[in-house]
Amino acid sequence: MSRETQRLSSVATAVRLLKTFSEGEAEIGVTTLSKRLGVAKSTVYRLASTLVSEGMLEQNRENDKYRLGLALFGLGALVRQRMNVSTEARPHIFALREATNETVHLAVPEGAQIIYVYDLESTQAIRQRANLGERKPAFCSAEGRAMLAYAEPEQVEAVIAAGLAPRTPYTQTDPARLREALEQVRQTGYALEDEQSELGMRSLAAPIRDAEGRVVAAVGIAGPVQRLADDVLARFAPLVVNTADVISARLGHRSAAALSSPL
Repeated sequence: MSRETQRLSSVATAVRLLKTFSEGEAEIGVTTLSKRLGVAKSTVYRLASTLVSEGMLEQNRENDKYRLGLALFGLGALVRQRMNVSTEARPHIFALREATNETVHLAVPEGAQIIYVYDLESTQAIRQRANLGERKPAFCSAEGRAMLAYAEPEQVEAVIAAGLAPRTPYTQTDPARLREALEQVRQTGYALEDEQSELGMRSLAAPIRDAEGRVVAAVGIAGPVQRLADDVLARFAPLVVNTADVISARLGHRSAAALSSPL
């Protein structure tokens, strides 16, 4: 067995170990885990120690049994947050697609990238596509910039440090220009992207906030440069911003702009 295969096997066993716990069996000992997983106790000890160090498991010192850790609670909260955003956004992104007939995206941040959690395609023949779960760099996508503009400065610097690799000949890879673009987003309330992520396509996105005012997602439209001329983008920008405000209101954020659906 190769080292790569061994690593993959260990990851799979670790996942199975975590799934062993349930509401009715919150704490489990090594012997029981060994039997349930069909692996040696030494393997359980090794995996459990690693999971404890990462906060995914905790050990009860009174009986030496293991239980799920707080790190999993944090991950679960992220998943629930995304599900809530997607659920609350759904009727409003349909309305935005109806108003613009361009592809509408809903994205959430994932480190230096964004993940598309909703993609509602335009009905027109030439349109942008994005598969659910697809990742793109945050720095050169409209949705990513809409979120980065309100991120902590250290988060922006971490994205820059991760590398601004070009996706097209038009991708801006100068950190100074990225910072200027993010400042522009804060001034206008939305982000524009002109063939920096995908050749022939332009996009526009606005940030979505939760009840605490944190930017947790972004909604955007995308289409071919031939259709999304500057005057069209100027007409669509208020629709995108208002859609983001309405979704934010549904998540508990309160602002003067987020009182009723504009579409």
